[in-house]
Amino acid sequence: MDMFVSNVKCLTERLLQKQLANTDEVIEKLFCEDFPRVTPLDPQLEESAIQLWNWAVTKRVGTAINEHQKAKVRHVACRLLYSCEPENPAEGAVRKQILMASKTGRTWLDCKKPQLADNFLSLAVKSLETLYSRLTSRDHGGADINTSKGDVEKDLLRVLSYQAESALAQENHQEAVACMQRCKNMLLRLPKETGYLSLMCYNFGVDSYNMKKYEESSFWLSQSYDIGKMNIKYSPGAEVQAKVLRLLATVYLKWDCQQFQEKALNAVNLANKESVHPSGLYLKIRILLRCGAQDDHVRAGVTELLESEVPLEVCLSTVKLLMAEDRETLAFDYLKRVCQHFESSPELGSALVLHIELLLQRGKELLGKQKIEDIITGHYTGKQLSPQTLTCLHLLLWDKASKNFETKNFSEALQWYNYSLSFYKAGQMEPNLAKLQRNRASCLLQLQQLDKAKEAIKEAERCDPNSIFTQFSVYKIAVLESNVEKAAEAVKAIAALAQVPLTSEDRLLVAENAASNLLSLAAQIALENEQQDTAMKALESLCEHSKDEAQVLTALRCLVRLVLSTIEKASGEIGHANLDILLSYLKMALQKVSQLSPGPSMAVEQRTEDANWFRKIAWNSALQCESSPDRMRDFFLFSYQLSQFCPPDRAVLMGQKTCLLMAAAASLELCRKSPHSDQTEQLTQALEHIQICWEVWKTLKASGDNSKDPTNILLLLYEFEARAKLNDPKVETVLESVLELDNVEIKVLETMAALAMEPPAHFPLLCKKALRITLSLHRKQPQADLARCSQCVHSLIQLSLPSGVSDVEARVLEEVWGYYEEALSIITAAPEDFPEMEILWLLTRAWNTGILLYSLAQYPEAERWCGLGMSFLQHLGSLQESYQTQMSGLYSEVLDRLDKAKKNLIMEE
Repeated sequence: MDMFVSNVKCLTERLLQKQLANTDEVIEKLFCEDFPRVTPLDPQLEESAIQLWNWAVTKRVGTAINEHQKAKVRHVACRLLYSCEPENPAEGAVRKQILMASKTGRTWLDCKKPQLADNFLSLAVKSLETLYSRLTSRDHGGADINTSKGDVEKDLLRVLSYQAESALAQENHQEAVACMQRCKNMLLRLPKETGYLSLMCYNFGVDSYNMKKYEESSFWLSQSYDIGKMNIKYSPGAEVQAKVLRLLATVYLKWDCQQFQEKALNAVNLANKESVHPSGLYLKIRILLRCGAQDDHVRAGVTELLESEVPLEVCLSTVKLLMAEDRETLAFDYLKRVCQHFESSPELGSALVLHIELLLQRGKELLGKQKIEDIITGHYTGKQLSPQTLTCLHLLLWDKASKNFETKNFSEALQWYNYSLSFYKAGQMEPNLAKLQRNRASCLLQLQQLDKAKEAIKEAERCDPNSIFTQFSVYKIAVLESNVEKAAEAVKAIAALAQVPLTSEDRLLVAENAASNLLSLAAQIALENEQQDTAMKALESLCEHSKDEAQVLTALRCLVRLVLSTIEKASGEIGHANLDILLSYLKMALQKVSQLSPGPSMAVEQRTEDANWFRKIAWNSALQCESSPDRMRDFFLFSYQLSQFCPPDRAVLMGQKTCLLMAAAASLELCRKSPHSDQTEQLTQALEHIQICWEVWKTLKASGDNSKDPTNILLLLYEFEARAKLNDPKVETVLESVLELDNVEIKVLETMAALAMEPPAHFPLLCKKALRITLSLHRKQPQADLARCSQCVHSLIQLSLPSGVSDVEARVLEEVWGYYEEALSIITAAPEDFPEMEILWLLTRAWNTGILLYSLAQYPEAERWCGLGMSFLQHLGSLQESYQTQMSGLYSEVLDRLDKAKKNLIMEE
């Protein structure tokens, strides 16, 4: 208990601090404080209650707390005060309780918390009854006592009305009725509260009506009216009473007009007797119409309305109501009387325009046109329509014209537009006039009246040259006249105007994508008139400026088809130029496909479909670029990149693999045709394509049988070439990867051997390794290809033989000697099949090596190599005789010199 008192006092003191930062937190703690069932009569608690109450209402709080926080503080203060209540509280204490409980309950009601309000309102009633009882017990008929009792009764009536409000908020209609009945019973003693209670019931009726609780609403509105009649002096007044009755009539109308027809009419008639108002007279006509009253009764109602000097606007609304309820004869008759009644009014024009609108709606176009022509005549004879009414007439005329245009009745549409034009002065400048002239031009073009259409567009340009629609009209005429230059200028103008930010006013009239849609339509018009170049310019402009990726992709499809048709007809430089244009379209397509936001399933499917379409175009275009490896590479790369937006099924993966292989091959082909200094970039690109292709290939291998697919061999060959020409030491690893393959083809090794020495590559050791393995594989064949064997040996010897004095090493000579022995064994096995010129080359190179050694005084080696050369003589065919004589003589001479050289060496020793 002491803890509770201490907490309340502490929190109250914190709240009273002038610069408290966490007000909401302190209020919440107070509100959530657990009140004990029995609270001691502690003066500190009562003091805290008063302090909290005063704090909540004091002006220094201002807007520092909101209504909910205020309610919570009052809630705590009131509970604290009642918790300190003695058995017989003093009259002052009771009055204090009444004040705090009633205001706390009212505050919770304002916060839409009726459940929290109920307890405090009940406490207030109890305290009021206690106070009234005390005042009655000591009543000696004094004026002061009577005044006090009157004040208590007034407060009790207010609190009871609050309880009624709370009950209704909690949908407890019967309890609200009971509370309100008690209030009515008190009105005889409190007549001044008549107006308050009547308005309270009216508000209850309005709330119930808004919630479509028509039965409850009718009850409360009836109560409001009845209470207002109880004391005329203090009633809300005739106008308010009439307002209550009009709403009551409306409730009956909404509830069930047939069942409550009489009640609705009685209510509205009573309202009109209380206080005549246009809305009451109009409501009466509504009720009569809804109830299916005879024309005479309705006619009497509208006559009463007209005679009551209501505004023209109400009369026109009545005409529309009559038309809506199929009382056409009454409507036109009444409208005629309205026009006569308001003949001298400046607002008469709105009635005339409505008359025209109704005539046109009923298909009475001849009468409508006659009325329009009368208005046009009046427009130039001092009977002009107000700007607002004239605008309404323009809209009516344009709507009629538009509907005729849609049904292809162009001459009729033009006539309606011409009626609108009649209201404009010559030389008038207005954007709407430009739009009108554009619409007229569209009609004239359809009617094949080109010259008149051009005049209309000139007027549109004069009024609004910065309109994309005006420029589009200029474009249409340029296309019809085959004026390519003028059409191109119009396309540029539309595109330029599309970049200008729209004002808030323009945004209501022009859609954000209007320019793009017009450019799309412009392309269509050009194609219909067989002007392909103009169509392409329009589509290119659309692609450049449209923010709608899907629209751009559709335009790109059209552009691709157009340029492909041109490529089929063109050749040479023109064909190449068109291929470059096609590449630019595919580049943009890739960009737009990547920007499509994957949303609903249809959006994803559309992106896939677009990507697949452009992927196939890129693929087929690449296949047509055999003579242009750079374009072939680019097309295959676009095809690969677009395929990444397709589901990765096996067919797509196979396509990706082929694209990357071909891109790598094309890059290598470009490299071969480029100077050595310019090859690095192409080789690096080729390696990138190869690395990505390896990843795709791994995925494919994991998904099925690829035993017959040569992709891995091709990738290794391409990678070997690229790394060799980049002087990359990893090239040896590539060769090892090839050697690890099962059943490696001889042709692959031969190719790698050639690539190892193809400039700028220079890897003689790798080349010889490949050649040795190639030669070994050839020899193992059942039927060896001697020509290819001889070529291998030739290359090995060529790579190994010393090219000068500095290259002569015993190790190298032994290696080459082994290749010669291999050559001799091949020749011996099939002397007839070995190429004679190859034998002559072997002979010559061996002899020259011997001579080189002789010059270096390596006489034994020199004799050996010369002898090796002589050994090939016997295998020569037709050339043997001529070389036999020549070689024998030289060999004898060499042998003599060798003997002399040997003797000289012995003598020197």
